[in-house]
Parts: sequence; structure tokens; C-alpha cells
Amino acid sequence: MRIGLDYFLTDHLHLCKGKRVGLVTNMTGVNQQLTPAIDLFHAHPSIELTALYGPEHGIRGSAKEGEKVDFFVDPYTKVPVYSLYGATKKPTKEMLEPVDIIFFDLQDIGARYYTFIYTMAYVMEACAEFGKEFVVLDRPNPISGTRLEGNLVEEECRSFVGLYPIPNRHGMTVGELALFFKHEFGINCNVTVVPMEGWNRDMYYDETDLFWVPPSPNTTGMDMCILYPGTCLVEGTNLSEGRGTTRPFEYIGSPFIEGYQVAKRLNEKKLPGVIARPISFVPTYSKHKDLHCEGIQLHVTDRKTIHSLATGLTVLETIAEMYPKEFEFVQFGEKKTYMFDLLAGTKELKDLVVKGETSRFIESSRVQTEGFLKQREPYLLYK
Repeated sequence: MRIGLDYFLTDHLHLCKGKRVGLVTNMTGVNQQLTPAIDLFHAHPSIELTALYGPEHGIRGSAKEGEKVDFFVDPYTKVPVYSLYGATKKPTKEMLEPVDIIFFDLQDIGARYYTFIYTMAYVMEACAEFGKEFVVLDRPNPISGTRLEGNLVEEECRSFVGLYPIPNRHGMTVGELALFFKHEFGINCNVTVVPMEGWNRDMYYDETDLFWVPPSPNTTGMDMCILYPGTCLVEGTNLSEGRGTTRPFEYIGSPFIEGYQVAKRLNEKKLPGVIARPISFVPTYSKHKDLHCEGIQLHVTDRKTIHSLATGLTVLETIAEMYPKEFEFVQFGEKKTYMFDLLAGTKELKDLVVKGETSRFIESSRVQTEGFLKQREPYLLYK
């Protein structure tokens, strides 16, 4: 197969002829031999690279989740790097002045919470506003393009972890999402997608011949990516989602949990495609830093039968039932916003978790997912 980056460099260089080029990328923007797109663009005689733009975590991936990134000059290429996760998430007119065309080359992980796709949307909006062209160098959806899960984000719960009404697991590539965003949400910019060759919708990333480069510090591999559409919801609670361990979003725990009891209760429910194992861990940062926690590790046994969102919700409602006095949803900011609502895309789900009725939510969300399947159909590049 060939990813969009390699296909562009061999067949589509005409897109940037005579134009000043900007590149939105990070450490995942590499070709199939792991050479960074930054280096390839900078060294290419037909590409005039004049600006770089970095998403959450920065272009080198050194910043933690939520950490602001400042403007700097790349020490290797001497090209200015504008942060899209600092003072602003949307490029300003001044940030786009050095370029005529912007290329987007980032590896997404297939869940709507992941901020890279909304960085893309904001860049598209800025390109529309300031008359710049926009090109996506497409990459695989690592958890396949056939499985979809979840509800659509409600208007009052939209944020940078859920900017548009798409499911928790959307089954689209970044190139397909760019076309979807443009036409469904009225982002009137000039969009070109350089597609992949040889990627099938039912392929997971480890079934390609590509090397996995973690898109952020806590995206460790395929099991994490498969679980993430469900276990990311743990971030909205006082449970540790495993940040500060070697298995984020696979580990779930807390100082008040008895791991053996939770694992036993979960395994009795016989969730398809997953087994819970009791564990102990001490997070090195984030929630419960330096405290002894007990909990579970989720092991994916069958990626074709697991329903990640149902798994994550079942874990939460089980712990809420077992520890009703200790379990809680966390708030932030002056308005006391529930992070869980923003991740869930609805304010309804908290009560269902506490009542142990999340299966109702999964059933009702299937109607929304079926509607999204039809809505996304015109924008699919890989049939």
C-alpha cells in the first residue's frame, strides 16, 4: 500500500508548484521508511516549505495532554512553527501569511475525542476565511473503517473533544472526514485529498505494512486504540484511566477499588471480546499521582466482537454500583462543567451510568449510528 504522503511525493507535486507551503504535522507524519514529512518537504527542490503547524502535543510529541505549546523555530529546518494548541486553536491571519497552501499529515486514532481532527477543521475554516488551499495526505483509520459505535454529539455538549455530531467510533480516515466536514458543516475552503493506495476499510493498522508511531504520549498500540472509544470516558470521572502508567486506557483504577472484586464482577457479565484482569499500579502523574491504586486491565480477546463503548460504560456502571459513595464525575472551570458530558456528547449519560442502565443508551445510539452511516456514504474514498 501507499499512504498519501508517499503518493503525493511521486504523483502530486503539481499541487504545490510555485506556492509557499505550510505543513500541519507531528512525529506521526512519516513516510513508509519513517522519514519525517518535515524533512522530506524541506529537502525537496520542488517544495518551498515556509511554515509548520503543530497540534496538541506539539510537532515532536513532547507535550502532555492539555499542555499549551508555544511558537518556536524548528532547530533542524529553521522553519517557524506555529502552535495550534496554545494561544489559539484556529490559525490567525498572521499565522497563515507565510503560506499559499497548507498540507495536513497527521495520524488519527479513529475516535471522535481525539483533537487532531478538530485541528484539521479549524485549519480548514481559516483557509476558507483567508483564501488558502488545503490538502490532506491521507492515512489509515487504525481501528478500521467498518465498525461504528456511539451517539452523535448534541449542540450543548460540543467542544474540542467533540466539535461535530459524529459517533464515538466514526470509521473514517482524516481525508474522508475533511470532505465530510466541508460539505456537511459548510466549511467553504478548497480541499484536496491525496488518497492512499491499497488500504481496505476492514484493515486495522497492524494489518498494514506500516510502522506504528504513537500519535501522542498515551497512544501505545492497537489494544489501546480499540478500547479508547469507550475507556476515554473514564477521564470524566475520579477514576484513573491509566495515565502515568505503561497502559493508559487499558488500566482503570483508584485507591478506593478492590481490583479482584471488580474484575470478578466484570468477567461474570461476559462482555464480548474482552477480559478484565485485576491489577495494582501507581500513576507517575495525573489522577492519583504517587498513590497505590487497584483496578483492572482490559485485554482485547476479539477485536471483531468487542463493542468498545459498551465495554467502557459497563466498567463505569459496575464501579459506580460497587462504590456508590466514592465514585463521582469530575467538574472543571468556573461553570463547573462536567468533562464527562463533553466526552459523552450528551448530559443524559451520567444518570444512566449511576442507575446501571447504559445498555439503554447503547441501543438508542444505534439509531444515530445508522443515520450517520448513510450521511457519511458520499465521502468515503475506500469502498
